[in-house]
Amino acid sequence: MNASSPQSRQPIDAAPILELKGITKRFPGVVALNNVDFDVRPGEVHALLGENGAGKSTLMKVLAGKHQANEGKIILGGQEMAFENPKHAKRAGVVLIHQEQSLVSEMTVAENIFLGSLPRKSFNRVDWRKLREDTNKILERLKCGFQHDDLVGSLSIAKKQMVEIGRALAFTPQVVVFDEPTASLTDHEKPVLYDVINSLCEQGVGIVYISHRMDEIFHLSHRISVLRDGEYTGTVNTADTNEDEITRMMIGRSLTLDHASKPTDFGDNMLEVRHLSVKRVFEDVSFNVRKGEIVGMYGLVGAGRSEVAETIFGLRKPSAGDVVLDGEVVNFRNSHDAVMSGVALVPEDRKDQGLILGMNCRDNMTLASLSSVSSLGFMTSAKEREVYDKYHQAMKIKTPSWRQKVGNLSGGNQQKIVIGKWLHTQPKLLILDEPTRGIDVGSKSEIHTLVKDLAKSGYAVLVISSEMPEVLGLSNRIIAMYDGRVTAEFDGDNVSEDALVQAITGMGKQAQAS
Repeated sequence: MNASSPQSRQPIDAAPILELKGITKRFPGVVALNNVDFDVRPGEVHALLGENGAGKSTLMKVLAGKHQANEGKIILGGQEMAFENPKHAKRAGVVLIHQEQSLVSEMTVAENIFLGSLPRKSFNRVDWRKLREDTNKILERLKCGFQHDDLVGSLSIAKKQMVEIGRALAFTPQVVVFDEPTASLTDHEKPVLYDVINSLCEQGVGIVYISHRMDEIFHLSHRISVLRDGEYTGTVNTADTNEDEITRMMIGRSLTLDHASKPTDFGDNMLEVRHLSVKRVFEDVSFNVRKGEIVGMYGLVGAGRSEVAETIFGLRKPSAGDVVLDGEVVNFRNSHDAVMSGVALVPEDRKDQGLILGMNCRDNMTLASLSSVSSLGFMTSAKEREVYDKYHQAMKIKTPSWRQKVGNLSGGNQQKIVIGKWLHTQPKLLILDEPTRGIDVGSKSEIHTLVKDLAKSGYAVLVISSEMPEVLGLSNRIIAMYDGRVTAEFDGDNVSEDALVQAITGMGKQAQAS
């Protein structure tokens, strides 16, 4: 089977290797899954889609033994199974590659890949030679730029994700679940992942693929199933459907990204970045953001975009250049100075940098503005609830209660809490770093609308994104970066995709196209 091209993705006529029948899962105060059916055929990529909070990850955690279903059956290879834990599921041939990485930072790459199944020799001793050889075969197959004995804690997020994927190749699985596998991968690494998936299909492995990236879904999958609010809404053959139909199945309506002409009447400069540099990170970066304007910063992973934002926000010390905020040169010693001056940064990694996952929704919402909800040094519960209720309603956050731990929310609802937290500081400049990464189309549309409304009300907004449609749809101007430098600036209404690609890959010359 040649699974490398979209044209070859016709449905596979075979009995399912995996069946989930009538799966119901309840948590306190919420029914996460209600009578859900799902199946996977050998050699098939079956995409599982839905909005954040629809129940996709919960269903897969039930399959992998992390959660126990209240009702329903799991049938693998024709036999009914009851997985007590992930180790039990893995031994039966079910591997879940997590969206939230589950690696041990203090252990090596090899030890993480074979964790729980280290090769042994006599007297139950670890066979380190075989471990090294088996790991090197996997790393070679994944074309990884790191070594078997590297500590996982020293790797980038993208490289850690490749280690997660390597776990699926460490033995012969029957079913592999990929949960948002490309969310942290570079453009260079994605084709390697696709090759791995195609290879697994050729071996008869069933693939469950969860992603919010429609281009990946239509490129890889044979069938698409959709969940909405914890319930199954239908399955379609990928070759017989389109993005609009899938969107309607997910959220009950069609969505279009507004590319209409954007406002051009802006105020004075809120932000000026003048020849800003951080040694060995980025160099001589200059641009401005006006009041009421959305400026997009576009580039590949590693171009220096996030580092520029962190420098503006006081998290990095510049080696040269100036940051001018509302007409005054600022020298922030830390992020607290930036917040006090009216700068807010919604970070790229919401779980590690934007939230405290073990705290509840209300407390996370007020973290950046504690002085507004306290009196004489003591927190005021009524004020905290008032802030939470305001943004809970305005941003349509789905959670059974403010008492819910943020770590239990979907990615989209977590992101809404991060944005609400920073909006409550009433910033002059709002910086959004990958604001819709790992978020479903419905939540993405809501955040896009929110950003546009904020700009209309006078906010100066800097949006950093790796998604071209997002940058084109939102931005009044676009700053392109490559290898730590600004390579071009474009008018958001008059820019071609080809010109953008040239600018972010180093093929274009520095230009001012605006």
